[in-house]
Amino acid sequence: MSRRKSDSLAGAAAELSTLGAWLEFAVRLYAREKVALGQTAPDAHDEALYLMLHALGWPLDTDRRALTKRLTPAQNEALREMLGRRIYGRVPAAYLTHEALLGGQRFYVDERVIIPRSYFVEIIPRQLDDWLRQPEKVRRVVDVCTGSGCLAILLAQHFPKAKVDAVDLSADALEVAKLNVTAHGLERRVALHRSDVFKSVPPVEYDVILSNPPYEPSAWVDAQEPEFKAEPRLAHDGGKDGLEIIRELLKQSRSRLSPDGIVLIEVGGLRPAIDREFAELEPHWLHTDDGADCVCVIHAARLRRARRAQRSTSNVQR
Repeated sequence: MSRRKSDSLAGAAAELSTLGAWLEFAVRLYAREKVALGQTAPDAHDEALYLMLHALGWPLDTDRRALTKRLTPAQNEALREMLGRRIYGRVPAAYLTHEALLGGQRFYVDERVIIPRSYFVEIIPRQLDDWLRQPEKVRRVVDVCTGSGCLAILLAQHFPKAKVDAVDLSADALEVAKLNVTAHGLERRVALHRSDVFKSVPPVEYDVILSNPPYEPSAWVDAQEPEFKAEPRLAHDGGKDGLEIIRELLKQSRSRLSPDGIVLIEVGGLRPAIDREFAELEPHWLHTDDGADCVCVIHAARLRRARRAQRSTSNVQR
């Protein structure tokens, strides 16, 4: 943070004495500085309140009456420091608190991993079982591009009798995932693998292959806001058209699914591209609360049928 901005924030902060006043000030500052949102909360009010409660060491369910409580000089300084790093330093909120909230649970995060924000948090408990013939018999599940490991953990909790593999190409990400797996007491059921999709994963068949892979086109990644550039590029960049990892995932999944297995992939804004390129797989799009509907389900039978068709075409060409 520059000295000018630091002095400006200190000057304004000198006039603030309650959390409520700080919150109003922070919302205005977020708007003036055009702070990017979406990693932790959808709006400035919620993110600023979350950060300030964390800076004060107060619980997230603090009573609203606390907004009018007079703060000590030390508390005012803690809020000034937190807002300065977030607004002027453009440090993502989750990297300041070292936590992400997903599915009502806390997960450790730092600059080694993308900040978890996935539609799977609503799909796993509400819709996943509907696409499985016998969900109670699910025994092998995998989360590809696991990052912090949060989705692998949610899968392990949802399928308490299943073994879960968590796969990522980044050794740094897997170190964070290990912290979360241990914190949730799942070391015996969640196995971590460093691999480019399935290339270095033992050859087993899965009932569920789930992935929230890098899917942003490289040019889009180049133009991201500072908060998103602070996240590992590897977790965002899906190649020239965003489909590079998805293509490889679907190709390798053909030999990795059980006969009744399914693949679920979150693809961001690539739904039209997926429908065009993989029409023969008949992807089904799951509904999400905000209407984004960007998670598709593909059945093992369709992947294998496409594989046979590809082989037949290759034989004809020969």
